[in-house]
Amino acid sequence: MLIHAIRSFVQGGGVDVWSLVMQVLATLFVLFFVLPLHEYAHGYVAYRLGDPTAKNQGRLTLNPIASIDPVGALGILLFGIGWAKPVPVNPLNFKDPKKGMAITALAGPVSNVLAGLAGALLLNILLCLQGLIPTQALVILSVFFYYYISINLMLAVFNLLPVPPLDGSRLVAAFLPDRAMYRYYRYERVLVTVLFLILLSGFLDPLLSFLQGHLWNAVMWLADLPFRALGLF
Repeated sequence: MLIHAIRSFVQGGGVDVWSLVMQVLATLFVLFFVLPLHEYAHGYVAYRLGDPTAKNQGRLTLNPIASIDPVGALGILLFGIGWAKPVPVNPLNFKDPKKGMAITALAGPVSNVLAGLAGALLLNILLCLQGLIPTQALVILSVFFYYYISINLMLAVFNLLPVPPLDGSRLVAAFLPDRAMYRYYRYERVLVTVLFLILLSGFLDPLLSFLQGHLWNAVMWLADLPFRALGLF
């Protein structure tokens, strides 16, 4: 991600300008179009499960201004991982609060996986047009989609980590007794700070890359299926 280009530049290494530009553009596209979709997915699923809180507060929207969190956006720009401003959810409106929160939380990462899959399908369509568009344009667009898919899948993996306030914590909370759940969320602000420092250190990079790699393989396999069926690959 962008932090790698910065480290390379500081250490005197070369930087591929076109690759860097496509990375920034892909990141901005995710920030302004996919992150709002991520939060909309949370709010919509909550609404379908009986909680109108997001809708009543005007957060059931794809407007990026309502969703962008400055720190989370900076994390995505630098590391390819981060978060948006969470939509308000009132678990008391669910028939089963813990189950409702877990399903609502899962909707966000699923939206990123689906966005990544859509990008992979578009990339495959692009590759099928080789010879019809200039090679340089094909390369540039392919790099854009590579980063777009990669960022979406990394966001899905990152948000499933069982650390408050990430979506994965809501999934874990569904299996915790009420008392343990309260303690789990008691230190949320501290955990956010610690998490950001760990990201800066690069300590989580191997784990996140490992998980993203497996998810990448699964998504690309799915994206290839219709093209194989048509004999295009």
